Amino acid sequence: MASLRGSTAVVTGASRGIGAGIAAALAGEGVRVALLARNEAKLKELSRTLDGSFPVKCDITSAAEVEKAVEMIQREFGGSPDILVNNAGIFGVASVEETSTKFFVDTINTNLVGPFLFLRSFAGEMRKRAKGHIVSIGSVADRTIYTGNAAYSAAKFGMRAVHEVLRAELRGTGVRATLISPAATDTDIWESVKLTDPLGRPHEKRPMLDPADVVRAVLFALTQPERVNIDELRLSHT
Repeated sequence: MASLRGSTAVVTGASRGIGAGIAAALAGEGVRVALLARNEAKLKELSRTLDGSFPVKCDITSAAEVEKAVEMIQREFGGSPDILVNNAGIFGVASVEETSTKFFVDTINTNLVGPFLFLRSFAGEMRKRAKGHIVSIGSVADRTIYTGNAAYSAAKFGMRAVHEVLRAELRGTGVRATLISPAATDTDIWESVKLTDPLGRPHEKRPMLDPADVVRAVLFALTQPERVNIDELRLSHT
């Protein structure tokens, strides 16, 4: 497995859950990590525990805030990062007629437009130096639809399409792109979600993956020899 020591990375949605786990794992491998999220207090708290990391408060749905964050990151790193992990996302369950326009737009902006803004900011320089790795955190819902997932699946199917276009454009450049698509994962994103069957009857959550399972998948993809690209990893519960 290739060493990541001395590399630089950006992790979005780093203040909690999978993002915080990825950031901690990378820092543990000797990577200097830029921690991005809207919650500055949580970012600062996490940064104090991770050597070499630094917090960057950013609402990824705002092009102006992303531009400001990118400038700060490039200043700190002396250029674009070696690794970009597009992890930030929101999730909610509602039937089409119960999904507000605001929630639909917010989901698309957070789960699709935001990641795109970072891709377009960093991919060009990665291509020029013929090195870099872009990891997108997808979902089982990026290829399988579920009732109540109109907004989320629309965003994740879109992210899959962006990843596949990016992978085709980067093939042969030395820059790698990986899509990690986990099944439901036990994070606090589920705390406000009320699950029902198609008839509206409540039902219990099925067994879920642990956030550490997704973190290991990300590290597996990142630590392959440079000649190897993990195009996609799909994770499901046994």
